[in-house]
Amino acid sequence: MEIRQLEKKAWLIRKDIIKMISAAGSGHPGGSLSAADLMTVLYFDEMNIDPAKPDKKDRDYFVLSKGHVCPALYAALAHRGYFDTKELITLRKLGSRLQGHPGVNKGLPGLEASTGSLGQGLSVAGGMALAFKLDGKPNRAYCILGDGELDEGSVWEAAMSSAHYKLSNLCAMVDNNGLQIDGAVEDVMNINPIPEKWKAFGWNVIEIDGHSVKEIKEAFAKARECKDAPSVIIAKTVKGKGVSFMENIAGWHGVAPNPEQEKAALAELDEKEKLWEKIK
Repeated sequence: MEIRQLEKKAWLIRKDIIKMISAAGSGHPGGSLSAADLMTVLYFDEMNIDPAKPDKKDRDYFVLSKGHVCPALYAALAHRGYFDTKELITLRKLGSRLQGHPGVNKGLPGLEASTGSLGQGLSVAGGMALAFKLDGKPNRAYCILGDGELDEGSVWEAAMSSAHYKLSNLCAMVDNNGLQIDGAVEDVMNINPIPEKWKAFGWNVIEIDGHSVKEIKEAFAKARECKDAPSVIIAKTVKGKGVSFMENIAGWHGVAPNPEQEKAALAELDEKEKLWEKIK
């Protein structure tokens, strides 16, 4: 898709994130909004997938390691055509296929792994990529992690093994919004410098503005060009991106907007989209 079309999709996804979490009365808006642009480009431009054939053999696989931001994933899946967008409003409801963390046992098409226990997803994605490589398959594996999640030692075990096996068919993305549930990442458990750590573990490191569709597209292209190592895209983002009263505030990590806040957030997103349309 063209950059402008992708940006339009990202506006839709952000609005649905707000609507879903508000209707549920619980959820994680901050990280969902910060990951929205990455998710949009991933599902509408980068991955080899087909909603009409969700189980096709040569498809690419995606693992949402930071499973709590599944509203962004569900919105992307729905708008990509995996299921009706009307189902989005059932987020976290009893009996819904859209649980608070992705669960493959609920029968939702497009999900490849149950996630949410932080620090686990990269190992899953790395295992997928290794299997594809051993079987000589063209499939690629993608994984989004949070920067706070990098506190987990299991992430670095997965990073080490993925580099050891030269999994060039693996692409990780770090949603580097600088905040986690208890505050600033550097205060809770400082994991900086992030790029240098991944380089030291043998990864192809690509640093970008995680809200620039153009840079995200270019980063994925660079990752595909690397043939001797896994790639990681360090995406500098803003927690709560798009809703001013949520931006860069750790308190919006896992709190749902009330009806008044939902109305204000959607109005702001609508206004910003109108300005975006005029500028473009």
